[in-house]
Amino acid sequence: MTTRRERWERRTQTPLIALSGLFAIAYAVPVLGPQAPAPLLRWAAWTEWAVWAAFAADYAARLLLAERRWEFVRRSPFDLASVVLPLVQPLRLLRLVSTLLLAGQRVRMASQVRLTTYVAGVVVGLLVFGSLAVLEIERTSPTATILTLQDALWWSFTTMTTVGYGDLTPTTGLGRLLAVALMLSGIALLGVVTANIAAWFISRFDAEDRIDHLNHRAIQDLTAEVRELRLQVAELSAASGRDGLAGPPAVAEAAVPRG
Repeated sequence: MTTRRERWERRTQTPLIALSGLFAIAYAVPVLGPQAPAPLLRWAAWTEWAVWAAFAADYAARLLLAERRWEFVRRSPFDLASVVLPLVQPLRLLRLVSTLLLAGQRVRMASQVRLTTYVAGVVVGLLVFGSLAVLEIERTSPTATILTLQDALWWSFTTMTTVGYGDLTPTTGLGRLLAVALMLSGIALLGVVTANIAAWFISRFDAEDRIDHLNHRAIQDLTAEVRELRLQVAELSAASGRDGLAGPPAVAEAAVPRG
């Protein structure tokens, strides 16, 4: 039987994921178009805060609907940190991190989403958001080498794959911190992909072993049935043989007239 919190999570899962996509657009607008009209920039800023507020309200609702609230808080540390993080220091980058974490938590709750699809989505999200974030951080530095979106995408890709050609490097402290996060994320995602592939092969081998085991059991059962049938046939043959030997004397005795 599902709880009220689980029913709430199922109902709000799709809207919150859609809001995270809206947040991605709002976050990209001022990064890609810093000279955009002021109303558009204001819309982007208000949208970022509105999406974060929606995730914060969702966390509060899930907390109120939880049967054991302290256990819910203890088991969801990333959710709580993601809600509180933008309030500690209201930077756009912190709102980006918190929204990604909250959206990731809700996606993982979907049993219909396969692990491979989720990992692919995380890779694309980290690549795009990492590029936007490093571009926003680095392009104002006087020694910056990452000045365009193309440079940022190339840098994010080489960083996540831990190749690191060194042609483009962050020069600010926050940019280098972002680089460390992307490196660790790339290693973790590579481990998840490798484990997923290994698990797929193991599951296939286990399935084949189960089929072989079932076939072996079926052959054993069939062999036992054949042996039992042979014994029954032998017993029937022996019984019919005994009846055939005993039959003629009894008939002959019955044919002799009694005086």
